[in-house]
Formats: sequence, structure tokens, C-alpha cells
Amino acid sequence: MKNTIKKVVIVGGGTAGWMSAALLKKMIGAPLAIELVESETIGTVGVGEATIPPIRLLNQVLGINEADFLRETKATIKLGIMFENWRVKNEQYFHSFGASGRSMAFCQFHHFWQRGQQLGIDTSLWEYDLNYLCARDGKFAHINSKDPILELPYAYHFDASLYAAFLRKYCEKIGVKRTEGLVEHVEQNNETGFIEKLILKDGQEITGDLFIDCSGFRGLLIQQELGSGYEDWSHWLPCDRAIAVPSQRFEKTLPYTRAIAHSAGWQWRIPLQHRNGNGMVYSSSHYSDEQAADLLLSNLESKAIGEPNFIKFKTGRRRKQWNRNVIAVGLASGFLEPLESTSIHLIQSAIVRLIHLFPHNGINSSAVAEYNKQSQIEFEQIRDFLILHYHLNERSDSHFWRDMRHMEIPDSLAHKMELFRANGKLFREQNDLFLESSWLQVMLGQGIMPQDYHPIANNMSAEKLTEMLTNIKNIKHEPLSSLPSHDEFLQQFCKV
Repeated sequence: MKNTIKKVVIVGGGTAGWMSAALLKKMIGAPLAIELVESETIGTVGVGEATIPPIRLLNQVLGINEADFLRETKATIKLGIMFENWRVKNEQYFHSFGASGRSMAFCQFHHFWQRGQQLGIDTSLWEYDLNYLCARDGKFAHINSKDPILELPYAYHFDASLYAAFLRKYCEKIGVKRTEGLVEHVEQNNETGFIEKLILKDGQEITGDLFIDCSGFRGLLIQQELGSGYEDWSHWLPCDRAIAVPSQRFEKTLPYTRAIAHSAGWQWRIPLQHRNGNGMVYSSSHYSDEQAADLLLSNLESKAIGEPNFIKFKTGRRRKQWNRNVIAVGLASGFLEPLESTSIHLIQSAIVRLIHLFPHNGINSSAVAEYNKQSQIEFEQIRDFLILHYHLNERSDSHFWRDMRHMEIPDSLAHKMELFRANGKLFREQNDLFLESSWLQVMLGQGIMPQDYHPIANNMSAEKLTEMLTNIKNIKHEPLSSLPSHDEFLQQFCKV
């Protein structure tokens, strides 16, 4: 269909809607009219208050000042995630955004570390990771070093509703039109099935060439109108409920997320400048809503300052995330539980993908097929990474964990685990969101120690290897004494 795309209509606000509007308007610019339809009467589901490092690139592309952003969204710094009770109870490990050691030609650092272990050097892999060290000590600052060994990748925790408001203000300044209203009726072209018009409850008519569905789980356009289907992954990821509740902030703000496993789900703890975000992801087959709420509220470390918000979901993906002239973004496109803080990133990557394939001279089937192929791969790769946390456990205290350990897993994940278990090999799949360092930390943290390491690690003497490991460890530890605390950084940088 060769109709020039002159106007995009976004259905739904929240983080998904306003992020979509911001990126499209900023990157494609004046030739494209953008209208966002939302209603104040419809609440938004906070897709998560924790993010991963690519969000910084998004903010940079939009030209957002970091200090303003931190201040207006009550944001804090995130260096990674602390996983507690996942392999066994009363044990923890860290998934940092950094990487241990330094980059090595043809052979990843952990092979040298593993040989060091066999030589009696019992230093934890995480002692070679600056992100972990800063998180452990509650420190942060922008490190301006040309040496990649001192890189300190980071993301943010922020108030999702404040972020949406921040983006709305940004969008309205650059020409995005906001229309208040509820969609009551949708008109489609009789021949093509393309959506042509939205009719609002108050009688307003909204026409457009391309529609972005940010209506959340309802999938107002992508599912209710176009019946795009849903691929259910709950047999691999059976948690289907979440509860969220805010609590009072702590005196000391730690720069990481906590993910605390319970007998049939897990609890998150996210520090913000003005409060803590808390929640529980759980299986309704194992906990009632009341049991889950009691468990969450009894495990808060500060006083609750709001009522629990209950959310139902089904893990999986929309079979067609681009169908006819509708693209689903955010919860309308699928749901992967927020274990690795990927929800907001999936919004970002969906819109970036759309920009790459933007059909300015009309929608063609090859672009739609490519978009859907890439979306599927991305969802499946993240799915595998999440399953890894659950499947690779040694807990025997509940049916939930035993079932997760013994379940059949996707072949793609089984292969990755077998390869690592045999000889520590890790390869990043094309466009995989998670780097080798992420897979490494979770596999080690969940209990896989490779049976062998790469022979390149034997190319230096025991003395040289010991010296190298000591030097790298010293370099990673060196900045700690001069870095401010996380709270000091926020106060100085944001003037909060």
C-alpha cells in the first residue's frame, strides 16, 4: 500500500506512549504530525522503575539534560541488580552492568580467572568488576577515563509516572499534539483492514496513516480490533501476578536494585530519591493475592506509604507486533516480567526499530516482516535469559523451585548452558540485549562452574598470571577511595 505516512496516531500515554512520541518527533521531525490520545480516567501500569544502560543513549538522542532528568523524575543511579536466594536460600550474587577484568584478544577474562582459581587464587570474579565494587560500597561518580578497564556503565531508577510526565512536557514543546479522550469506536478500511479513524466517546474523530498501540495489556488496536494473537510463555515463566507498593526512602540510597526470591516468586526493591519502590512477582497457583500481599508487606524494610496495586499478566509476546498499519509498543506488544528491568528498554527498541524501518512512502510487507522477525528474536532472547534465573537453581524448599529446575527449557537456552558448562565459552547472539558478561555473571551466580577453560589462558606462566590478576584487581579498586557516596553524588550533581 503506497500511501505516504504523514500522520502517526498514538493510542495511550504512559511511558510507552510518550517515549514513542518523543523519539519519532525528534528523529523524523516536522514532516510527521503526531497526535497522542489518552484519558486521565485510565490509570497506567508502571512498567518498571528500573532501567538498563541503553536508556542513557535515548536521553542523549532526545537532548535531555541528565541533571534535570534526575531531579524531575526523582531518579537514582543503578549499577546492577543484587540477586538474593535464587540459587539457594541465604545466598546472593550481583549482576552488574560492567564486566570483570579487562578485554582480552580471542579469550575472555573469566578463562584466566578460572585458571587462577585452580592455582589457588581464591578471589571472587566480582572483585575484578568496578560496577560491583561501587555498588557494594554505595559509591558513584562519572568516571572520565580513556582506559576501558575503568568504565562504569550505569542506568537509572526513576518514578515511571514522573518520567511519563517529563516526556509529555518535552513532547508538547516539540509539537506533539495531545488529545484527551476515550476511544469508543475504530473504523477500518473495508478492503485492506487498515485502521483509518478513531472515534472518541465525546464524538471527536481522529484520523491517521500509522497507529501505535500503547494501550497496555488491553491491546485496543493490535488485539481487540486486529486479532493479532498472543504466544503464551507461562509454561516457562509461570508467575502471572504482581503487587506494587511504595514505602519510605532509606537514609542511605544504594545504587542497585534488589531481587529477592521467595518460595513462589520474587520481590523487588528499588531506591528513589523520595521513596522506595517495592513489589512482588508471583504465581497465583502457589500464592493467593492475600498471601502475596502479606509476604510483601511483612518484608518491607521501611513503612508503606500507599496501598498495594495488583496487576495480572501473562508472560509472552504478541504474534504480530506490527499488523497492517498498527504497531504495538509496551505492554500491548507482550510482557516479560521485570526481573532484568527490560520493559522500558523494549519500548525503546520497538520505536528505534520502527524508525529504522519507517514506511514514509507507504507500508510494504517486507518491512513489516523484518520488524516482526526482529521483535520476535529480541523477545525470545530476553525470555531465555529470564528462564535461566529460575531454571538453574538448587532450591528444594518448594514445589515451585523444584518444578522450575526440572522443566523442559528452550533448545536455544539449553545449548548456551551446555556450551558454558563444558568449557566456559560464551557467544553473544546477534542483537542479544545481554552481553557475554551478563550471561557469565548469572550462570556463575546460579551455580554453573565450567569444567574447563580456554587453552590460551595457559600461555603465560603461573607467576605472570598471578601478577596480571593482581594488577587488574588493584586498578579496579583504585578509584573507590576518591569516589563520593551515591547520595553525595546526587546532592552535588542534581542540587537536590
